[in-house]
Amino acid sequence: MACEWFFEYEIQINRPGLLGDISSLLGMLRVNIVTINGVDEGRRGMLIKAEKKENVERFEHIASTMETIHLTKFREPKLRDRLAVRHGRYIQRDADDKKTFRFVRAELGILVDFMAEIFKQEGHKLIGIRGMPRVGKTESVVAASVCANKKWIFLSSTMIKQTIRSQLIGDEFSDHNIFILDGIVTRNSNDEKHQMLVREMMRMPTIKVVEHPDMFIQHSEYSIDDFDYIIELRHNPEEEISYEMMEKNHTMSDKGMSGFGGFGGFNF
Repeated sequence: MACEWFFEYEIQINRPGLLGDISSLLGMLRVNIVTINGVDEGRRGMLIKAEKKENVERFEHIASTMETIHLTKFREPKLRDRLAVRHGRYIQRDADDKKTFRFVRAELGILVDFMAEIFKQEGHKLIGIRGMPRVGKTESVVAASVCANKKWIFLSSTMIKQTIRSQLIGDEFSDHNIFILDGIVTRNSNDEKHQMLVREMMRMPTIKVVEHPDMFIQHSEYSIDDFDYIIELRHNPEEEISYEMMEKNHTMSDKGMSGFGGFGGFNF
C-alpha cells in the first residue's frame, strides 16, 4: 500500500533546473509527487507517495547530500503540512500553546479548509473559537461543515436571533453532526434543560465548536485544557479580542429580545 510523506527543503543555490533535478530523482526512485508548492520564503514543500518505504528513505539520503538544497522537514504529513502545500504557506501557530492557531479575516478560506479537515475526523473533538463580532466565526464553522459534508446544529447562537436549544429531535443526535454553541449565551442561560443538553453533547463522541470558549468555561465544570483546538480569528493581526465589549452587546441583545412581542428570542 502506498504511503505519503511530507518533504520540505530550503533553496541554497537557486539555479535553473533545480526543481527538475529533484523531480527526476524522485521519478527514478519510483516516488510520485502528489502536490508541490512554495510554503515559505525560499522554501518548497512536497507531498510525495511511494509503494516502498526504502525508496523514500533512499531519496531522503541523497537529498541530504545535495549542496543546492537544505532538507528541513521529512516526515509523515501532518494537517499543517497538507494545508501549507495546498495554500502556499503555514497557518500561524502559537509558540507557547501548540493547540492555538491564529487567523485573520482575509484568511477565511484557509480557516475553513483547516476546520473541514478536523470535522472529517471521527470521535470527540472540542474546538474553541475566539474573535470579535462579525469577524466570520459562525460563517466559517458552517462553511467548514458543508465542506466536510456534515450537518451543523446550533445549541445556542445569536446568528439571527438569540437561540437556545433545550432538546434535540430525530437525527439531530447523530455522532456525525457538528454541534455549535455560543459560549456567552450558554453561560448566561438560566434554562436548566439547555444546560443539561450541553452537558449531554459534551459527553457524546462527536465534534463540538464553542464560540467564546473563555466565557463558556466560567462557572462551569469545563476548563480551557479540555479543548483540543483553540482558533483565534481577527480582522487584523493587531486586533484585541475584548470580552467586555461582547458581553455588553449580548446584554443589549437580551434586553431587546425580551421586549419584542413578549418573546425572548428562540427557545425550543
